[in-house]
Amino acid sequence: MLGMLVMAAANPVQAASATSSSGRSVDKPGTVAKPAARKSSAVASKSKPKQKPVKRKRRSTRNAARVDAIDDMTLRSNSVLVVDQDSGELVALKNPDTVMPIASLTKMMTALVVVDAHLPLDEVLEIGPEDVDTERHTHSRLSVGTELRRDEMLLLALMSSENRAAKALGRHYPGGRTAFIAAMNEKARTLGMTHTRFADTAGLSNGSQSTARDLQHLIRAAHAQPLLRAYSTQPEADVKVKGRTLTFVNSNRLVRSTGGDWQIDLQKTGFTNEAGRCLIMHATVLSRRLMMVFLDSNGTMTRYADAARIRRQLELQAKVGSKPVKTQEASVIGAAS
Repeated sequence: MLGMLVMAAANPVQAASATSSSGRSVDKPGTVAKPAARKSSAVASKSKPKQKPVKRKRRSTRNAARVDAIDDMTLRSNSVLVVDQDSGELVALKNPDTVMPIASLTKMMTALVVVDAHLPLDEVLEIGPEDVDTERHTHSRLSVGTELRRDEMLLLALMSSENRAAKALGRHYPGGRTAFIAAMNEKARTLGMTHTRFADTAGLSNGSQSTARDLQHLIRAAHAQPLLRAYSTQPEADVKVKGRTLTFVNSNRLVRSTGGDWQIDLQKTGFTNEAGRCLIMHATVLSRRLMMVFLDSNGTMTRYADAARIRRQLELQAKVGSKPVKTQEASVIGAAS
């Protein structure tokens, strides 16, 4: 007992409170630290007026879950723009003005120029040696000498991102490919795509560049064309190539997935090593017509996962009746900008 009192006198703070095996702090009997603690409390009470405890409102579990779900949302694509076409409300925004290669998203402008030119869709075009990709050596099922109608070339360029079809469309334009690319850049200018430049018709060149903010104008213009909406969202098509029937499928897994619950009215995918995985879509989510742009995504599924994240967030906000909030990596805002 005497030893215990000596220990307490030597270290009153340690003796005053010891930790039990359960992790809770307990008072140890036989210590001398309690009177000193009461004395210091009395001095503190004289120097400071006693304050009434503030009652804090308890946040409901429902609200806590909503806030956490929104705060956890991150977009993995390096450039993102999602805007409500009807209200102009920005839904998601991340590096929207960064100029970068857009790969096969270029083909949507190619298709728009073809439609604007009112060229006969039943005219037969031929794949020539000039349409072979000698830069990246991409594969094509359309061998040199393949003859298809212009509407078939347009379908394959949009639906399955056929490079040779896109090149042939430009080459069979009045004035040839040079005149066609000039028309693409002029169309971009008239649409207000001030940071966009096209160097080819297929998107194989890194010189075909744009921004997420510019591409919303391309989506709006292309969506106004029923033929581009139909061709870009067709899951698959059978095309006769040199006497053989070949099946081509949509390059967008959200379109070709069976039983999918996406309502997509217009889309185009793109990929090069420099551009990363790219995606533009016009989709309806909760009766809202959204123009969606995802650029420079790493990984095959990232662009689709980003689209799914945004849709889930909008569904959650509608469920709890909340407005979009700003997150660290992507701004999700509720007012037009």
